[in-house]
Amino acid sequence: MSSQNNVRGILKQFITDNYLVASGFDGIKDNDSFMEMGLIDSTGILELLEFVEETFTIKVDDEEVVPDNLDSLERLTLFIETKMKHADQ
Repeated sequence: MSSQNNVRGILKQFITDNYLVASGFDGIKDNDSFMEMGLIDSTGILELLEFVEETFTIKVDDEEVVPDNLDSLERLTLFIETKMKHADQ
């Protein structure tokens, strides 16, 4: 399993367990906007950020808390992968 698939799987499980308890992730595409679909509100983003920082041992700076980095499973996975690669260097 690639690192990206592993990151994506961990995120998908967290989002399902915390925001989609009743419905699950079925029917949601990796590039669907969390905010537009009403899956995660501003409080949910803070919870998600805390989970991401603890789970992947990265620091998300205030200026990085933008939809381009966090507003879909695809964007969040790429953001985390990039942060992890830079942390290893």
